[in-house]
Amino acid sequence: MDWINILGLTAATLTTGAFVPQVMKTWKSRKAKDVSLEMLVRFCTGSFLWLVYGLLIKSVPVILANLITLMLNLTILGLKIKYK
Repeated sequence: MDWINILGLTAATLTTGAFVPQVMKTWKSRKAKDVSLEMLVRFCTGSFLWLVYGLLIKSVPVILANLITLMLNLTILGLKIKYK
């Protein structure tokens, strides 16, 4: 694996991992009132489009980062709707 992919995977790990604490906090507290619904919808849409882009250019870091980020944010979105 070349250094460019390592750089991309490192960046993907850091930015994607940033959502884990929010998922855990929302899950444990069963409250999501302070999380913007509009932000979640926009972010999920953007992550989906980045995922499609990654698939089209066959970039593993872009695919992995956006697939996992999309799953985490869909989880937060689902919890926001559930705990409304």
